Amino acid sequence: MQPSAVPELAHTHTRPIHWLATATAVAGVVALSSLFQPGAATAAQPSAPETRSAPANVAAPDPAAVDFPIECGPVKAVVEKKASGDLDGDGIPETVAVVHCDSPMGTPPDGVYVLTRGRDGGAPRVVATLLDPKDGTTVSGFAVRDGAVTAALLGYSSSDVPRCCPDVHSDAKWRWQKGAFVRSAPAGARSV
Repeated sequence: MQPSAVPELAHTHTRPIHWLATATAVAGVVALSSLFQPGAATAAQPSAPETRSAPANVAAPDPAAVDFPIECGPVKAVVEKKASGDLDGDGIPETVAVVHCDSPMGTPPDGVYVLTRGRDGGAPRVVATLLDPKDGTTVSGFAVRDGAVTAALLGYSSSDVPRCCPDVHSDAKWRWQKGAFVRSAPAGARSV
């Protein structure tokens, strides 16, 4: 056996006193940290722009009570997704519904409809079509936030692309402006 080039150092071997010193130091840090705590949280959620409180007696429209303007032939229309919020700032919630025909095969195109009801709580009705099923697009992601509707849309670049495999992705955003829903592409929207 060859002698080591580095002399053996006494402090490289751990002894129980080393572990005791480490445990005492950690306990001291924990004890001191309990004395220095942050103050109570005072943050509040900001209210959405152009949003007022809804009258207590007006609920968001129920899509099950609406006949949608979609041609489905012998099959029925199905509400795939829904979300509610005050889109026009009048204090009455609207419901946005993603609807398609209940097809036994394939991926039927979606329609996106805005439903409302009057202040008197009357029957819900379709007031806007944001996405027409005739466009051949499906909705893969969907939300109603801060007075806007956002959706991730899947479509086809041509009629040669198989209907199983959409090759175009886009993001859309609709916001109520001057009496109509205006469509725009959110920041960072892209097409594939």
